[in-house]
Amino acid sequence: MSEDLQIVDFWFDPLCPWAWMASRWMLEVETVRPVRTVFHVMSLSVLNEGRDLDEGYKRLLEKGWIGVNAAIGVELAAGQEGLRAFYTALGTRYHPGGEPVGDIEVVRAALRECGLDESIADRAAARQWDEQVRASHHEGMDPVGYDVGTPVIHLNGKAMFGPVISPAPKGEAAGDLFDGVSKVTAADGFFELKRSRDRDPIFD
Repeated sequence: MSEDLQIVDFWFDPLCPWAWMASRWMLEVETVRPVRTVFHVMSLSVLNEGRDLDEGYKRLLEKGWIGVNAAIGVELAAGQEGLRAFYTALGTRYHPGGEPVGDIEVVRAALRECGLDESIADRAAARQWDEQVRASHHEGMDPVGYDVGTPVIHLNGKAMFGPVISPAPKGEAAGDLFDGVSKVTAADGFFELKRSRDRDPIFD
């Protein structure tokens, strides 16, 4: 590895479209900057435990357990490269593909696409890796706090929520955005920039 290579740790829940958008941005950044994204699992289901939520969102979070368990199962079996490939395969199905979150056959198809053991889907449905999901979640979320969601990045020794972007910028525009994010996260005492969202995720 080059001494100048910058590592960005990125926490995601496969069901979140905003994490998906930011992850596609980070993969684009890798093509124009000396940056490597290291993916990790957080869980919106863990984050929202005990909160007063509407019934529709509760049902979505219940469906989300299989995705985060499968992601941990893949990481344990196939490491970072396997996790990266699986997130792309599953996220493409969930988000631009519109396939149902929580469906075991969708998870199984993503595993098959990546050449991974399809039995991971069954073990994920049984929530075999809940303990590891929680450990990974807390590793990413404890430093940033719990009034945020996903994506969460660890960069320049800081943990930050975001960026929340739509669509994901391409080419040098992706690099420019990363340069800006890197600069603000390097500033001691920087906490947030925010405006109201005026569009849904644009998958392109």
